[in-house]
Amino acid sequence: MTTRTETDAEQKKSLTEKAQDAAKTAGEKVSSASSATVQAAKDHPYAAAGIAAGVAAAVAGAAIGATKLREGDGEDEKTYKSAQ
Repeated sequence: MTTRTETDAEQKKSLTEKAQDAAKTAGEKVSSASSATVQAAKDHPYAAAGIAAGVAAAVAGAAIGATKLREGDGEDEKTYKSAQ
């Protein structure tokens, strides 16, 4: 006959094993995706450079937009009101 403590211990062990298995699987998938990305960049260097430049431009645009929103200079509001 198993006690409640033994059952709880088995469940915790089971959850720990499941978490370890999930982490291992995720690590394998990330490693595989990373290898595929490196190989694709080696096979198509100009496309990889273009994609990297596009991502950099998008991040820079988002940073500039966020900065303007934080400053709250109201420049957009002035432009909108003068256009009316």
